[in-house]
Amino acid sequence: MNATRNLESAVSAALLRPSSWLPLYEEFVTKNASSVSQVESALRSLTYIIPGWNCRSICESSATAEKADSFFLGRYRDSEISSECVHSGVQLLSLYHNALVARVISRLPSTIPRSIPTPHTRYTKYWTSRSPLYHKIALTLQMVQYTELLWEMIARRRGEKVRWRLIIFIEAIKATCRLILLHLTKSRPLVNPPLPEREVDPRSIDEMDSDWNGMRTPVSERSSDLSWTMPRTGLTLPSLPDANDVSNFLITKVLTADDIKPPKALLHRVTGQGQLAEVLYILRPVFYAIALQRYSGDRRSWRPWLAGFGLEYLCRQLAKSDFRERVAGGLRGLTGLEREELRKRGWALGWWAMRGAFYENLTKPCLQVLTGSMKGKPLLDLVGSVVDDYEYLWDNYYFSTATM
Repeated sequence: MNATRNLESAVSAALLRPSSWLPLYEEFVTKNASSVSQVESALRSLTYIIPGWNCRSICESSATAEKADSFFLGRYRDSEISSECVHSGVQLLSLYHNALVARVISRLPSTIPRSIPTPHTRYTKYWTSRSPLYHKIALTLQMVQYTELLWEMIARRRGEKVRWRLIIFIEAIKATCRLILLHLTKSRPLVNPPLPEREVDPRSIDEMDSDWNGMRTPVSERSSDLSWTMPRTGLTLPSLPDANDVSNFLITKVLTADDIKPPKALLHRVTGQGQLAEVLYILRPVFYAIALQRYSGDRRSWRPWLAGFGLEYLCRQLAKSDFRERVAGGLRGLTGLEREELRKRGWALGWWAMRGAFYENLTKPCLQVLTGSMKGKPLLDLVGSVVDDYEYLWDNYYFSTATM
C-alpha cells in the first residue's frame, strides 16, 4: 500500500510540474532507444496506409462509380495533409531522439566498449563536432527535407502559382544549405544524410549479451566481471573469447584501410572538374523546378525532363572522370564512403522514371494497365489499390519523387 501511494504521489507531482515532463521524457527515450526506434518505424509505415485505407472504405460505400471517384479525390485531399503532418512530425521527432541518444552516449565512460561506427557516422560526426555551423546547416537541411511535401500540399490550396513559387523557394534554400556545407567541408562531396544516424547505446548491447534464452546470466559469469582493471591507468582489459570462437573474434578485430584513416580523409576533396560537377549537382533541382514551372501548362513536354536528367547524368560522369584522373587507382581507389555515395546517387537516377514527361508518357500508362489487370484478384488487388492511391501524389506533387 505504501509503495502504491508513493507511486501515485510521484506521478501526481510530476503531472503538476510541466517543467519536469521534458527530463522524464528524455530519460525514457534514452533508456528505451531500441523500442522508440521500432515505434517510429511503425508510425512511418502507418502514414503510408492511412490515406489508402480511408479512400478504399469510402469508395466501397459509395453508390455509383462516379460518386466513388469524386468522393475518393475529395477525401484524399482532406486526409493527405493530416497523414503528411504525422509523417513529418515523426521524422522531426526522430531527429530530436537522435540528438538525445548521441548526447547520452558521449557522456558514458570511455571504459564502456562501443560498437564500431560506420564510415558515414565517423565522417558526419567529425564535422558536426568540429563545426557548429555545419551542424546547424545540416539540421536545417534535414528539417526542410522532412517537411517539404507538407508545405507543398498547403501551398497547393492557394493555387498553382503559389505552389510553384514555394517549390522553387524550397529548392533554393536546400541548394544554399548544400553549397555552405560544401564550403565548410573544404570542397568534399556531400553525403546523404548530412547528419550522423542514430547510434546504438553500448549499454543495451551489454545487456543483450548478458541475456541467454531470456534469462539474465549470473553476475559471476558476466564477461564484464571477468575483465581486469589496470590499477595505474584505470583502463579495462576485456576477457578472453571462447576457445571455439577465436576465429570470429579475430575477424571482428581486423582493421581496414578506411578504419585507420582520419574521418575527413574518408572523402577526397574535389577541384576543377569535380568541383564543377558537385556544384551543378547541387543546383540541378533548382534548374529543374524552374523548367517545370515554365512548362507547367504542358505536362507531357520532354524539355524539362531531358534538361534535369541530362544535367544529373552529366554531373555523375564528370565526377567519375575526375576520380579516375586524381585518385590513385581510379574508381578502385575510392573509399567505402565514396563508393556508397556514388551507389546512392546511381539508384536515385531511377526516380526519373516517376517524374515529368517520362512519367506522363510512359510510366503512368504502364501503371494503369498493370493495376487494371490486378483488380479482382486476391492480394494483387490490394497492391493495385495502393498504387492507385499514390498515383494521386505522383500526379500532383513535385516533392513526392524528390531525392535531394
